[in-house]
Amino acid sequence: MNQLDVNLQHSIVILAAKGWSARKIARELGVHRETVGRYLQAVEDSKPAIPPTGSQKDCDSKPAIVPAGSKLGRTSQCAPLSEVIEQGLLAGLSAQRIYQDLVTDHAFCGGYDAVKRFVRQLAHRVELPFRRMECAPGHELQVDFGQGAWVLNDGKRRRPHLFRAVLSCSRKGYSEVVWRQTSESFIRSLENAFRYYGGVPVTVVIDNLKAGVIQADWFDPELNPKLEEFARHYGTVILPTKPVMPRHKGKVESGVKYAQNNAVKGRSFESLTAQNRYLSDWEKNVADTRLHGTTRRQVGKLFEEVERAALQPLPAGLFPVFEEALRSVHRDGYVEFKKAYYSAPPEYVGRQIWVRQEIRLLRLYNTRREQIALHALAEPGKFTTDVAHLHSRKRHIIERGADYLLDRCRLIGPFTGTWAEAMQQNRGPQSLRVMQGLLQLAGKHPAVQLEKAASVATHHGTWRLRDLKRLLELPGNVVQLDFLETHPLIRSLDAYRIEPSANLNPNQNP
Repeated sequence: MNQLDVNLQHSIVILAAKGWSARKIARELGVHRETVGRYLQAVEDSKPAIPPTGSQKDCDSKPAIVPAGSKLGRTSQCAPLSEVIEQGLLAGLSAQRIYQDLVTDHAFCGGYDAVKRFVRQLAHRVELPFRRMECAPGHELQVDFGQGAWVLNDGKRRRPHLFRAVLSCSRKGYSEVVWRQTSESFIRSLENAFRYYGGVPVTVVIDNLKAGVIQADWFDPELNPKLEEFARHYGTVILPTKPVMPRHKGKVESGVKYAQNNAVKGRSFESLTAQNRYLSDWEKNVADTRLHGTTRRQVGKLFEEVERAALQPLPAGLFPVFEEALRSVHRDGYVEFKKAYYSAPPEYVGRQIWVRQEIRLLRLYNTRREQIALHALAEPGKFTTDVAHLHSRKRHIIERGADYLLDRCRLIGPFTGTWAEAMQQNRGPQSLRVMQGLLQLAGKHPAVQLEKAASVATHHGTWRLRDLKRLLELPGNVVQLDFLETHPLIRSLDAYRIEPSANLNPNQNP
């Protein structure tokens, strides 16, 4: 029988006592009618019989079995062996293995289901101990944020964020306060920590702060692209912890509390710089000289003797300062960033790309972080165009330049090319429009006619397009078609010749 909650069982009994039917009780409580009926029957059967007059008060009738969930009930057969079962659970044994050991070693006579139920009850009470995770030197750096000391700025109090990094092996720490937890400030604090240690750890463990993690996921988190670029620059790996699981970075959790309680609690500073200067002295004179409770070694000495040499070397240069954002390429082929417009390759129209602003440059990247364009920074309202980004069908013919137009004219013929070159020398900038008109004439007239007209125009030294058109309209430039004298379909003239002796009068009788 399905076991209902104790409150539901009590409600069924109370409503039945008020005279409600099983159907009405089932509809009211949202349970099946047959279930209500079984519980009412069980209650009825559990009532002790009224002893007849003169009978003994002490009867041997067994009390009813209390439904599951009640405090009273049968004692489990596994109760005498509870300590043995708890030890098996702590050792990570399954219920089946525990049952087998009980039968073999302790002559257990109960069933496997009894062991399963007992194990299920103990699982809520027995908590497995945490496993300590100790790291090799130079392998891991844990990072977290807390609250710094108050800063008095122009008579107003403001509390910054306390960034703290702790090396997992030596517990060597680095502290810094920043006003905001942006991706840029987070990356610069990490970089300052690397420079302070004089090396780079293999992995960096962070929590799921928005400045570093876009989409939290224990198995496959989506990191901030800028943070990924930073990790590649320094040759390290960013590993976010499981969401809402601070014990995954317990060393820095306790490190933040230590810095808050020992360094900044009860203090105030006149500026952010003053607080950072104090934290630097505190790390050197207090935090590094303490005897750590776990390692039983001085933090600074353990770092110098064991961990400093195990860190990876620093890269040659600092991580470049840049700002980037995700933008969509407009229909005109431009992408907007800080009110300036930059051209993108035509195949990215309507798609999203990454825009990265450096000191004097602006780089465009596709979603695979491959560079697709490079521009110089432009002022707001200005357009920067790369000629290679203009589609051939959208590129004006004049934009291609005079050399391109001359090459097109030379393809018509040698006289046309000669006339175009001479015309450019005589007309100057206006020659671009003239050559464009000449190419249009080549599409309307045969090349032979245009060559003849260009030869005459060059001979007479006329460099106007209208003169070239008049030469094309002269009768001498009309193409004469030669008549064929012989052809299979053409009859000979002898076939139409009339004999002199033939009778030409059709009415005359022979």
